[in-house]
Amino acid sequence: MSTIIHSTAIVEKGAQLANDVRVDAYAYVGEMVSLGKGTHVFHHATVDGRTQMGENNTIYPYAYIGAPTQDLKYTGGCPGLKIGNNNMFREYCTAHTATKEESETILGNDNVFLAYAHVAHDCIVGNSVIMGSQAALGGHVVLQDFTNIGWGAGVHQFCRVGKYSMIGASSKTTQDVLPYMLADGSPAKVRCPNVVNLQRNNFSDQQISQVKKIFKIFYLSGLNKTQAIEKIKSEVPMSDLLDEFLSFIDSTSRGFV
Repeated sequence: MSTIIHSTAIVEKGAQLANDVRVDAYAYVGEMVSLGKGTHVFHHATVDGRTQMGENNTIYPYAYIGAPTQDLKYTGGCPGLKIGNNNMFREYCTAHTATKEESETILGNDNVFLAYAHVAHDCIVGNSVIMGSQAALGGHVVLQDFTNIGWGAGVHQFCRVGKYSMIGASSKTTQDVLPYMLADGSPAKVRCPNVVNLQRNNFSDQQISQVKKIFKIFYLSGLNKTQAIEKIKSEVPMSDLLDEFLSFIDSTSRGFV
């Protein structure tokens, strides 16, 4: 199929649109934007900045993708925003470019950003992530694959949210959230393993039992971090799942909820 651009849309000279891109009425596409095959920019939506977008993305009305960083340390230049394939940006979503020249905010594949969700400068969002309406990420936040950020939740800058974890609605997260866990509250605290997410993503009963055991030892045993890790290593069989959990702890710099 050929590219379709409505007569009232503005596509600046220099923008690169692949085949089968659709730009609806009163939408705006900036001069440094690249849109991959099958991408649909709905009416009144904006894609701007040095934004590279892959295939089959949908940008709903009034979303602003590629807005300049809000970081007060910005000193000029042309930082970017790189987006993969099959992402959905619902109404009034915002995703900002990075702060420093040649750096990029990065969003992966198959993500859903519901209405008013905000991704700030220099964030890295993995794959198959869901951000609820009015959820917001501060700068330099990392969301790993298959995470879920609930309605109205806020994640402090430089925090990381581990694979298959969830932050509950209206939560305030100021430290890292370990993989496979569900955090909730203000400030957020880990409440339980994120069993529903694990089941939806075809984790076996044995794997889910291992996650439950890790949770009980790490959060409920009364041991300090070093003691809990040693106990986990001695009682939970080594696996990719356990390795992911322990590696995440080793690489944390902000501490964890």
